[in-house]
Amino acid sequence: MEPQNANREKSIYDITSVGILVADVMAKPVDAMPQKGLLNLVDSIEMFNGGNAMTAAVNLKTMGLSSAVIGKVGKDPFGDFLLRRIEESGLDTAGVAVDPTVQTSTSVVLSSKDGERSFLHCIGANAALGIDDINWEVVKKSRIIFVTGTFLLSKFDGKQTAEFLRRCKEMGKTTALDVCWDSSGRWGSLLEDAMPYLDYFLPSIEEAAMISGCPDCTGEHSAQEISERIASVFFQKGVKSVVIKMGKYGCFAQESQESTPFVLPAYSDIQVVDTTGAGDSFCSGFLAACAKGESFSDSVRFANAAGAHCVMEKGATTGMKPYGEIKKFMEEKAE
Repeated sequence: MEPQNANREKSIYDITSVGILVADVMAKPVDAMPQKGLLNLVDSIEMFNGGNAMTAAVNLKTMGLSSAVIGKVGKDPFGDFLLRRIEESGLDTAGVAVDPTVQTSTSVVLSSKDGERSFLHCIGANAALGIDDINWEVVKKSRIIFVTGTFLLSKFDGKQTAEFLRRCKEMGKTTALDVCWDSSGRWGSLLEDAMPYLDYFLPSIEEAAMISGCPDCTGEHSAQEISERIASVFFQKGVKSVVIKMGKYGCFAQESQESTPFVLPAYSDIQVVDTTGAGDSFCSGFLAACAKGESFSDSVRFANAAGAHCVMEKGATTGMKPYGEIKKFMEEKAE
């Protein structure tokens, strides 16, 4: 599903991630909220970059891929912070729209001593990102386009996402999409129009079950049986390849409606420290391997290893390693 060679030669970016950018303000430890009008002390208050698109783009850069990001921030200190972090990560800011009429999407993360976290979130600029904000020059220079954060991109979700992906396919791009949990409950109705333009669909099993609306995806069935039924729905709607993330159980993958599906178990002999960003790391690992020319099945295996690296460290991008180091990890674990 790679773009034609002529298109590839013109490309500057292997993969461009389109979607959510978030400034995360983390306070810890927070085991109880102060009473109204009072003050509690914490050990640290720090700011981090977050959001699916930025996490994926940073991970891809760490793995050695040429990577870009498209999203939206406000003209405020949080937006300045994210733009600075994008530049520090070696990514181009040309795809990031700056809108003075909205606030940068920001989360206040309250982390307790045991690592549990609570969130206060302002959706801000992510809700205002629309197809008119897309820098098509960045898209034109990209081989693979990865839309990530669907269901939290209020303006871009639905018909605009479908139109964006349609244009990307007309330009000869390989397309991929991942979603967030849809608290509004619209699920498949928002993705129906986009599915015919998707080369790779990469949801979690919980999200996939909700999106498919499959009445037979419940009951006494194995994860693989459920995933096969869900994938069948997606294929019927036009998706080319389906990869379903199953957390500690690994992942399900099927390259086409005619191909044989398989389940790849997660790495069981690693120490899990923090699962933040595991799904984004899995997706970025899969797309990195695709961009490197790996087969579909080998790309899924690499994605599994990339996800494992994420959970072995604290933070969404801290555990990611260069491509060659992850391959070495896979070889060592296979011995």
